[in-house]
Formats: sequence, structure tokens, C-alpha cells
Amino acid sequence: MTGRLDSVECVKLVKDANKAMALIGKARRSRAAYREVTAAMRQRGPSERERFQIAVYFADGDVNMYQIRQWYRPLQELAKTWPVVVIARNATGAKAILDDGALPVAFVPEVRGVERFLERQDIRIVLYVNQNTRNFQMFRYGRRWHVFINHGESDKMYMTTNQYKAYDYAFIAGQAARERLSRTLWDYDIDRRTLDIGRPQADHYSGTTPFAPDDRTVVLYAPTWEGDRPAAAYGSIVTHGEALVSTLLADPRYRVIYRPHPRSGVVDPAYGEANKRIIAAVAAANRADEAAQHVFDDGAELGWQLAAADVAIVDISAMVYDRLAVGKPLLITRPVDPSAEIDEGGYLSACEWLTAAGAANVVPELTRVLDDPETASRLARWVQHYFGDTTPGAPTARLHAAVEELMEKWDRFSEREATSSANVQGGI
Repeated sequence: MTGRLDSVECVKLVKDANKAMALIGKARRSRAAYREVTAAMRQRGPSERERFQIAVYFADGDVNMYQIRQWYRPLQELAKTWPVVVIARNATGAKAILDDGALPVAFVPEVRGVERFLERQDIRIVLYVNQNTRNFQMFRYGRRWHVFINHGESDKMYMTTNQYKAYDYAFIAGQAARERLSRTLWDYDIDRRTLDIGRPQADHYSGTTPFAPDDRTVVLYAPTWEGDRPAAAYGSIVTHGEALVSTLLADPRYRVIYRPHPRSGVVDPAYGEANKRIIAAVAAANRADEAAQHVFDDGAELGWQLAAADVAIVDISAMVYDRLAVGKPLLITRPVDPSAEIDEGGYLSACEWLTAAGAANVVPELTRVLDDPETASRLARWVQHYFGDTTPGAPTARLHAAVEELMEKWDRFSEREATSSANVQGGI
């Protein structure tokens, strides 16, 4: 017994030591990023006064860059009419955005820095891509609209959080989102506080396909991370991924694009190790057959993967709906954990599920979703329900119309406040 306890204690000590080393490494990276970003900000100098009217508030580090990167191109288009800046609060996140060079950045790690920035700029709309707790620090500033735009469309529990009520408005994808919020949020005025914009990112799919098309069927496997609680345990790398990828790599009729979530393994090391094994298997398959051209994709750009894939296999995540907006066949992995919350009131009530037991025998499932006309017709109906008009350019037009509506409303409130102030000063 003593020997066993000693062994358990040793394992615990090793884990604690690894965690400590990870924290030290994180702190070093953060300090280095802080030095680089502050130096870059000093070299650039202060932004021109009243240059920006729209701010994207991003308080996260570089691990969550996927949440803002998908908005770069729609925001760049928006900035042609209303200049856009990113208010970055975390050094590693600020550095990543600066390195990307897609949007201007204001690095303001402290609240007083936020206040100084707002004093210099004419920020009328603040956009939020996630629910970081530090968003609350920004909510203190009135005389501007705080708008939740999210980082994707899905039926996860995240999409119906009561935190929606903290924002003045939310830009949502369409009718499915409207119904989802109506079912869940009490006393929330959906019609007044939400505006439908579809999926503007679909107008800006980016990247170059890294292989030459041939007669292989291209399968995109894009699993999410393991989640930080049982209710959000949607990740399939361990339960489905290794089996289905091994099957497809061994079949010369298929080409695999493997795009794991960037947070894979941050909570469960076993999940991260399984991810590494799949990456290694993809590389080994390419060495064995150069014509296979399988792809491990961890790039910042999302678009070519969705367009190039004949069929996609995804977890319950925003990738379901990124793919749904394309209108092409997909399978969704069924979570194994019974605690995982599944909203089967929407598309997940009629989707094509892939169970863990069926992962190793995935080929018949792929054939079915590719060749069945009824499946294709059902998919088209759900695309319309979630995203409305997906004609190229239509989502971008709806985004701009929503922003214009809020800008006009800002003008009305500002004029009303100025009139009220003048009346008070005049003794009326």
C-alpha cells in the first residue's frame, strides 16, 4: 500500500511540476509579447484623433485568435465605410493581431488606457466576438452601442447564454438563431435587440487549395476541442477521429483534410496526444503515397477547406454551420458523453449523425450523404432556415445594413441628448 501511495504521489508531483513549468513558460511568453507590442505602439505613435467609429473588443490571448480572425475580411470591408480598430487587452492576443496586419490595433492592457483611447476616438459601436469576463469592463462606457457578433453560428449551449442580455444588440445569423434565443431567454426582446446578418464570412472565403483536384473524394474532418465541462464535451478526436481518419487514409479513393481545433488538448492531455497521432498518421500516409496529398491544416485562413471538401465530418461546433452555409454534404459526430448538451430543436434534429461505433466503417456513411437526393433536399431547406439568402454578397449587405441602422440610431440618441442638454443650460 505504501509503495502504491508513493507511486501515486510521484505522479501527482510530476503533474504539478509540469503545470508549474507551463505557467512559467506562459508568463515568459506574455512578458515578451508585452515588450514587443508596447515597443510597436510607441514606434507607431498615437492614432489620429476621432479616426475610428467602430471598435472590436478583444480581451483574449493568442490561443483564441480563431475567434477574431474569421471576422478580419468582413471587418476590412466594413472599414471602407466606418473605420474599424481592435481594442486588445492581452499582450499575446495584441501581438498576434499586429503580426496578422489585418486591422489597426490599440493595445490597452489597463482600464485607464481604455478610457484614454475612448477620449481620443469617436467610437459609436463596440463589437464583441466572445464572452470574455473582461467584456464587463467595457460595458461601463455608455453613449455607444455594445454589440455581440459571436465567432460562429451553432446550436451549442454557448449560443443561448443569458449573457446576451448584457449587450445592447446582437447580430445573429437568421431565423434559427432567433428561435433558439426565444426558447431559452426569458423576457428578452428578440425583435428589438437582434439583427439578422447571415454569415458574412461566407462572402470572403480565403486561402489556396494546396492540392490539385483529381478523382479522389475530399473529406474534411474538423473536430472541436475536448471542452472544459461535461455539458460541452463535443470533441471527437479520441472517440471517432483516430478510427475514421485511419480508415480514410488507407483507402485510395479518399483525400483527408484534417483541421483540428487550435485548443485541442488544453484540458485533457490524452486528447492532445490523440490529435498528435492523427497528424503523424497523415504525414505517414503522404510519405507512403505522394499522390494522396492528404492535408493537416492549422492555418489561420478558413474557406478553401469548406469549398474544396466533397463532404465534411465535424463535431457540434461552429464548423457545422460554417459548412452548412456552403450547402454541401456533411456528417456530424454524435457525442459519446451522455452529459453533452445537444439542442435537437434545430438542425441537429435532422442532421446526419456519425456515431463512435460507425467511425471505423465511415465509407458507407459518406456514400449515403453524397448520393442521396432526399438528403440533399433536406440540407437545402436547413441552409435557408439558418442563414437566409446565401447568394454571394447578400450576407455582407445585411451586415452593412445592420451597422448603418445602429449608426443612424446613434445619431438620433446623440441629437436627443444634445437638445436635452441645451434645454437644461437654457433653463427650459
